[in-house]
Amino acid sequence: MIERLARFLEDAEHAIVFTGAGVSAESGIPTFRGRGGLWERFDPQKLATPEGFWEDPMEVWSWYKLRMELIARARPNPAHVVIARLQERGLVKTIITQNIDGLHQRAGARDVVELHGNIWRVRCTGPGCRHRETLAEPPEEIPPRCPACGSLLRPDVVWFGEPLPFREWSRAVEEAERADLVLVVGTSGVVMPAGMIPYIVKRNGGVLVEINVEETGYTQMADLHIRGKAGEVLAQLGGLLGIYP
Repeated sequence: MIERLARFLEDAEHAIVFTGAGVSAESGIPTFRGRGGLWERFDPQKLATPEGFWEDPMEVWSWYKLRMELIARARPNPAHVVIARLQERGLVKTIITQNIDGLHQRAGARDVVELHGNIWRVRCTGPGCRHRETLAEPPEEIPPRCPACGSLLRPDVVWFGEPLPFREWSRAVEEAERADLVLVVGTSGVVMPAGMIPYIVKRNGGVLVEINVEETGYTQMADLHIRGKAGEVLAQLGGLLGIYP
């Protein structure tokens, strides 16, 4: 199966990668769904909605600070590294991710479309204030305030009930329309509209390859489904192609 994946990539003219939380699980960052996922232990309505934020910004920011501290300690795993090297070699054009941890970039990836934002970016909630910044570390005081107007800052991520950022979503759809192969890694595909990306590629006659520890909504239509952890599978692919370790 690894050899088939390598051939698919070598034959593709415009391959893209679509990743979810499963690609970062081996870096110690918990997934949201499935057994042991964050939403089994925490209420997303309180921690990942605009309403929850305004009801208790301290609780939301306390949770995000803990996640920032966890992500700051995490390191890219072989999945991130191999995906970045596939892009460097030209076998993959664009990485589209639902993740907000920035580990693709830390592994060396250049062109990453972040559909759900980035946990290290914050933006002002004040009316008319457009202040945004990227934090180098978790904020010392929570909830943090805007240095420009004093209003609350919020994580620049997409919460439930919010639209995807227009520029990133447009770019993702454009890449999916062009792609003749999509490598889907570590995502259940249930979060919409982000989860539509592989369907767009398949609808246009492209090849769909899935790497996941379990079956998903993509599995039945996949041209190749490789069951396993992202880091382990992609490390084998990297070894076969001579790009890892």
